[in-house]
Amino acid sequence: MSLTLDIQLKRHSKIYHPGETVSGVVVVESRSETRHDGITLTMDGVASIQLSPKSAGLIESIVNSSKPFSLINQSVEVAKSGRVPAGKTEIPFELPLIQRSSSKILHETYHGAYIMIHYSLRCELKRSLLAKDVNKSQEFIVEHRSGKLAKGEMQQVPFEIRPETLQNVRDRARIPQFLVRGHLDSAVFPLSRPLTGELTVCECERGISSIELQLVRVETCGSVEGHTREASEIQNIQIGEGDVCRGVALPVYMVFPRLFTCATTIAPSFKIEFELNIVIIFDNDHLVAETFPIKLVRC
Repeated sequence: MSLTLDIQLKRHSKIYHPGETVSGVVVVESRSETRHDGITLTMDGVASIQLSPKSAGLIESIVNSSKPFSLINQSVEVAKSGRVPAGKTEIPFELPLIQRSSSKILHETYHGAYIMIHYSLRCELKRSLLAKDVNKSQEFIVEHRSGKLAKGEMQQVPFEIRPETLQNVRDRARIPQFLVRGHLDSAVFPLSRPLTGELTVCECERGISSIELQLVRVETCGSVEGHTREASEIQNIQIGEGDVCRGVALPVYMVFPRLFTCATTIAPSFKIEFELNIVIIFDNDHLVAETFPIKLVRC
C-alpha cells in the first residue's frame, strides 16, 4: 500500500488514568501526494463478556447482561479533507479520558478468560469510492489512581491447614495426617507490591513432593436474578520442592501479573475477584488445597 497510518502515544507505558488527556500524533506516510476525505480519531472503551459453555440454557437475564457495552466512545476530526504530502506527516491529537455518566464507570483494563475490558484509539483516513479507507488501531491501558489503604485492612491473616479443615474432599482415606500453619500479611494487596506471607509444615506422616501458590481469578456474570461464576488459574508458583523440612518457615511471595489482574471490580452486570490457593502435593500424587479470598487494590 502506498499510504500507511500509525498512532503514536506520548507515553511509552500507554497507561492513563480517568480524567487525564490521551495525547500523541497520527503518523501518515505516503509515497506521493494523496487526496483524502478527512481523518478521524475515535476513542473506544468496551466491556465484553463471553459466557462459558456451561452457561448454555441459562435464563434470559444472564444472557442479556453478557452483551458487550460501551464505557466510552468519542471522536475528533484531526484533519479535514484535503491532501497529505509525500513523505511522513505527523498530526498531533488530544482526547480527554472522562467518564460521561455515572452509569458508565471507566473500569480498569483487564484481559480475563470470560471478561474483557479494552480501551483503544482507532484512526480512519477516508478516501474516495475508488480507493479503500485506511484504518489503524492502538490499545492503551486504563488504571485507576493510587489510593491509600486503611489501617484496618493491613492485618495479618493466620491460617491452619489440616485434614479437618479441608472442604470438598472426595477420598479422605488418601489424605495423611498433617498440619500446616502460617499467615498472609494481609487479605488486601496493592497490585504494585507482591503478595507475601509465611508457611510452615509442622508435621506430616507422608512425604511431600511440592508446595505451590495458585492465583485464581473469579469472574461472575449476571444480575440479582441469576448469574454464572467461573474460576480460572492465572499463574502457579512453587514455593517448596520435595519433602520440605518440618518446622522451617517458607516465605510466601508472588508478584501480580500486569494484564491478567486488575483492582477487584464489582459492577452491576459483572464482578472480577481473586483467590489464592495454597496447594500441597504429597508423594503419592494426591493433593490438597486451601482457598483464601483476596482483594486487589491500586495503591
